[in-house]
Amino acid sequence: MARITKFEDIESWKRARSLANEIYRITGSGKFARDFCLRDQIRRAVISILSNIAEGFERGGDNEFAQFLSIAKGSCGEARAQLYVALDQTYITPSQFEILSASANEVSQLISGLIKYLRQSTLRGSKYR
Repeated sequence: MARITKFEDIESWKRARSLANEIYRITGSGKFARDFCLRDQIRRAVISILSNIAEGFERGGDNEFAQFLSIAKGSCGEARAQLYVALDQTYITPSQFEILSASANEVSQLISGLIKYLRQSTLRGSKYR
């Protein structure tokens, strides 16, 4: 694995950013935009994904990074659960649900892979060199 020097280079962060942009787009119009509670909650969930990846990386310690990645992974699950509510309320179509849910699941899998890598690696974050 190539050395990552900034969180913007992390693939799961890039994908989480794309997911956040898509969630913002889809929640900004129609019935979804008028359900302030669900709209704001799903937005907070996707913001939490990329924010926790960034914050964990910036802390400079592998154990802390893994912990923040775990929180980000949980936020992926939260966003997927909220997509079910949006589907059930017909705020999104089944096709939109499938695309967004698959994207959130992909981000979750990337995060899982990074957590696994961190736990198995002998490399240490800059905080512990």
